[in-house]
Amino acid sequence: MKDTIQESVRDHYGAVARGEQSACGCATTAELATTIGYSKEELELAGEANLGLGCGNPLALAEIQPGMTVLDLGSGAGFDAFLAWRKVGPTGRVIGVDMTDDMLKLARENAAKLGAVNVEFRKGVIERLPLDDNSVDLVISNCVINLSTDKPAVFAEIRRVLKPGGRMCVSDLVLLQTLPPEVAESVSAYVGCIAGASLMHDYVRLALEAGLSNLSIPEIVHGSTLASVLAPGAGCCCGSDSVSAAAAAVASIKLHGRKP
Repeated sequence: MKDTIQESVRDHYGAVARGEQSACGCATTAELATTIGYSKEELELAGEANLGLGCGNPLALAEIQPGMTVLDLGSGAGFDAFLAWRKVGPTGRVIGVDMTDDMLKLARENAAKLGAVNVEFRKGVIERLPLDDNSVDLVISNCVINLSTDKPAVFAEIRRVLKPGGRMCVSDLVLLQTLPPEVAESVSAYVGCIAGASLMHDYVRLALEAGLSNLSIPEIVHGSTLASVLAPGAGCCCGSDSVSAAAAAVASIKLHGRKP
């Protein structure tokens, strides 16, 4: 089942990168990005890298300084990576990791258009990151960890690659209550970031068990506000009643933490 879900995720986001499938059904990518916390200035800076795939803005409350090394998990077309690049400046470095070849190709093309020479995109899975121990100052991620079928491994990898004192700032979907069975059991809903979400207390517990400290949740947005983001296409495998029930059960959070 894990392999099936990972293949479905890769196929879905590959199709989005190729322009064969829309990430959302009823709003433009700019409208979605504004809804989840991006400014018009950030949208202009990132340009074509915004594909409407996030559930929050992990950079909104993150303290990024010039010269930092930032890692973006599930970097897609490079949207958040390029926003981080603007903040780290020419002395900093941004590394994006994604498992989808089409997304990596698109991200590298976007980097060339922007002249982002100190942004690098590597192929890999977030459960086994292609980075050295103690090598990054900040890990960011946007609606990606909830897609993993092995979240403990993801948080363990975050801790491994962070430098001592390094920080994690991720936006993700969590459950406030149990999902309806028809949504929870659907691979299509998993790819849409709904069924992969953990209960909020479990999500925080996994980060703690991985050895991350100073955890905080500076922002929570209820799923009813993000219904069009949580259910891309709204006409997927689930009916509208199921989509409404899922939206009521889900929240988008920002989780911050630190490696001791």
